[in-house]
Amino acid sequence: MLRERLGHVLVAGGGMTGWCAAAALKRRAPFLDVTILSCAPSPHALADRIACTLPSLIGFQEDLGIGAADGIVRAGSGYRLGTLFTGWANGVPDYVHAYGRYGAAFGATAFHHHWVRAAQDGSAVPFDRHSPAAAMARSGRFAAPKPGTPFADHEFGLTIDIARHASMMRAFALHVGVREIPGEIGGVTLDADGAIATIDLTDGTALGADLFIDATGPEARLRGAFGDDRDDWSAWLPCDRVLIAETNDEPMVLTTITAHEAGWRWASGVQSGFAYASTAISDGKAARVLRNTTGTTPDEPIRVRAGTRPQPWRGNCIAIGDAATEIEPLEWCNLHLALSAIDRLIAMLPGRVPVPVEVVEFNRQTLAEAERVRDFLAMHYHTARRDDPLWRATAATEAPASLAHTLAQFAERGRLPFFEEETFARDSWAAVLIGQGFLPRRVDPLVSAVPVAATRAAMARQVAAIAAALPHVPTHAAYRADQKRHLTR
Repeated sequence: MLRERLGHVLVAGGGMTGWCAAAALKRRAPFLDVTILSCAPSPHALADRIACTLPSLIGFQEDLGIGAADGIVRAGSGYRLGTLFTGWANGVPDYVHAYGRYGAAFGATAFHHHWVRAAQDGSAVPFDRHSPAAAMARSGRFAAPKPGTPFADHEFGLTIDIARHASMMRAFALHVGVREIPGEIGGVTLDADGAIATIDLTDGTALGADLFIDATGPEARLRGAFGDDRDDWSAWLPCDRVLIAETNDEPMVLTTITAHEAGWRWASGVQSGFAYASTAISDGKAARVLRNTTGTTPDEPIRVRAGTRPQPWRGNCIAIGDAATEIEPLEWCNLHLALSAIDRLIAMLPGRVPVPVEVVEFNRQTLAEAERVRDFLAMHYHTARRDDPLWRATAATEAPASLAHTLAQFAERGRLPFFEEETFARDSWAAVLIGQGFLPRRVDPLVSAVPVAATRAAMARQVAAIAAALPHVPTHAAYRADQKRHLTR
């Protein structure tokens, strides 16, 4: 029986997360019978509501065979090269966390070690000037990676039109054979073994399956039937409310995040928002802050309970997206965690009855990834230097052990330890830590293998090459317009 092949999978959730799960399961495991219960998306599901995405969305779509024409251009997306952080550390200039490399390694050590040596002797330029993607982003330009130029290997995410993107993913899922059932969940019936027997709809219909995917948002309408066991991260991630205002301007190639005494605001062109701690500002005052900034009245506040389910897979039910992990949208990880869980499920697809070791390993990997995302986000607060009570209290909170280890290693000699299931590359960690003025006390000894003069000359050449090539890169608007023209020819 344990070897019997999985047959029917039911995905519950009618937002981006649900449609991505259904499409991927049917496309990559076409022998499955995949049904989606397209119930109304939760208004508190950030994975279904945040327009900014990480580069992982593009790779996810490419794996399904969705190319740039449909998955980007026709869906109305813009390209994102990174995020500009302003006001996170008093006395420190703004900085860009871009997707891709910073500088190039000299000898046996990573580039940021050489930059640290230059910073200590006063010869360094801002760290993000060594990032080709950051240079493009700051100038409002964009081009796909082009070999033989300084812009050869950067990554990029998207700023999506959420409604159009979800419609595109729905059309694709139906095209590859997903069956859609509209309806709303009334309850869940468990069998004698404690597994889900049926999802009971409000119209009296009962839906069964071998495996259930819960993409219903933080309410976790299916996974919640097994209990609400959660790890609480609110001590490290203080923003428990998010306001969103749809601004519908041109998408920005560089998303901006500005620190506020009660949290932080962002602008992406198509969407602006305010993530804040309800203990530091009222919902009404937060709405006025965002309205005064954008001229647009925001939607109702989204509740965020920062934390994760250590066991997203219980019995025959797997929680993904906000049903598994809730985090504020700092660094735009909400949809990414959902897509990663979908990929992990497909790679570890069980039989009709899951073997316990499969469930344990899925949960172990998923928790490891979620905790490192937590660490990356919490690192922003822990290394911030602001005088506001919220910021001082959060920075003073004892960091999770894994983050404390990373910060201790970096603070000593700029080293970044390896962790399994890491979402962000070492260059990303270095970009934020250095950008916030959190610099190592000592230089890695291996940098002395390259003479100081040689390092300075090489770093200067890198910056000059980026600056010389930049005027030949089209603006973001021109690049998108050219893509649209090619589609209409």
